[in-house]
Amino acid sequence: MTVEDCYQVGYIIKPHGLKGDVQIYLDVDDPKQYKNMESVFVLQGQSLVPFFLTSMSMNRDKAIVNFEDIDTIEMAKSLKGLELYMPLTALPQLEGEDFYYHEIQGFLLKDEKLGDLGTVSSVVDAGHQLLIAVAHNSGKEILIPLSDALIVSLDKEAKLIIMNVPDGLVDVYLNDES
Repeated sequence: MTVEDCYQVGYIIKPHGLKGDVQIYLDVDDPKQYKNMESVFVLQGQSLVPFFLTSMSMNRDKAIVNFEDIDTIEMAKSLKGLELYMPLTALPQLEGEDFYYHEIQGFLLKDEKLGDLGTVSSVVDAGHQLLIAVAHNSGKEILIPLSDALIVSLDKEAKLIIMNVPDGLVDVYLNDES
């Protein structure tokens, strides 16, 4: 299992108590969906290591977890800050034009007026909003707000997104003077 085959569900905040429990943060839309989680992958160095849960007590987006074979505070301290992952296959299928951000990587992005803009390389969380990073046909990267109001259509089979990009936005990235 590689990181590319997974999605991040959260990270380990800190040890909890003296018997190896840890507090985790679930950075997901609906943490309740993970209340029956039996295992998780922990990113240690460059490797994903499977950890099996023996108990989990949730409180909104945080939980107290005990992992199998982690039974001392020292062992729990060594996990602090590590990222938690689940396989992409664990994600529920979305219907219609709903999508997960990782799904649109590689999609062709077309604007209603400008035509083909390029290929979606990633979705960037800019804090205040999400942006689609597009490898523009000119070789430059352009960033477009990811907003339902701008998306005209999304076709998963054709791997195509048609948007109504705000006038002048693409020009800002393509203008060599800036």
